[in-house]
Amino acid sequence: MFTVEQIELAHSKVRSGADFPAYIQNIKTLGVVSFETRVTDSCTTYFGRNKFQTQSTPKYDPLLIAETSDKSQFCEYLQMHQKGETDYFKFCSHCAETGIEKWIVDLEQMTCTYYDKAQNEILIEAVPRL
Repeated sequence: MFTVEQIELAHSKVRSGADFPAYIQNIKTLGVVSFETRVTDSCTTYFGRNKFQTQSTPKYDPLLIAETSDKSQFCEYLQMHQKGETDYFKFCSHCAETGIEKWIVDLEQMTCTYYDKAQNEILIEAVPRL
């Protein structure tokens, strides 16, 4: 199976949201079928076949997640990030500011779903393919 180190090596090549499709293809090749990332500290749980899972360590000091979500503002920040205008930490800060608690990427369905603190789906988007 895959290791967090292999995934982090693939992630080290990501400079902005514009690099996300290549990253997804790289980790999919490793055997990752989905992953869940907590915005508060970027701790991510990766899931593989046969109930395999592994988890990364926190990447930064905890961010405070807004109690209510602002989908409109979040979508603006997401578009900025996908155009390469923000780095990963800035994107996570924007998520926290707009009430996004986590996202789950499903590599079989090729979707990324963003959730608020009440576990409401705020946005489901297709993961771009290469």
